[in-house]
Amino acid sequence: MYEAIESLLKNQILICGVCAWAVAQILKTIIYALVHHEIRWERLFGDGGMPSGHSATVSAMAAATGFGYGLESFEFAIACMMAIIVMHDAMGVRMETGKQGKVLNEMIEFFRVEGFAEAFRKNEKNYAFWEASLKEFVGHTPLQVVAGCILGIVVAVLLNL
Repeated sequence: MYEAIESLLKNQILICGVCAWAVAQILKTIIYALVHHEIRWERLFGDGGMPSGHSATVSAMAAATGFGYGLESFEFAIACMMAIIVMHDAMGVRMETGKQGKVLNEMIEFFRVEGFAEAFRKNEKNYAFWEASLKEFVGHTPLQVVAGCILGIVVAVLLNL
């Protein structure tokens, strides 16, 4: 067990990814607080926002793979392609999911205000949905993804000096 933990702590690629994610999440929390004038601690672990933690993580791992195995290696090719897929997904499907969550939350709030609550609550399946709110911070804008990518590469470079 001790050897497994020791091996994980020596894994430079994993360390780069975890560090880049942590830095991105801390920056995301600080930026949110500066823009919105409130601290929301859930931003430390939440999705969405500036910079993209997903992009920072995968780009740091891809860069560290390039440093460790070379840019011509199949390991770097796999890490690079996976990073591109994750970043594309963060801007595409996940961003659209966040937009849909925002619209649905606004619709639910409208129905609450307009007095449709009793009719909606009669159906027990709808009740849980009525009382919940959907996540709106799930995806990223292209700028957030690019910022996360640059951050991840910088973290990998600094950790591989």
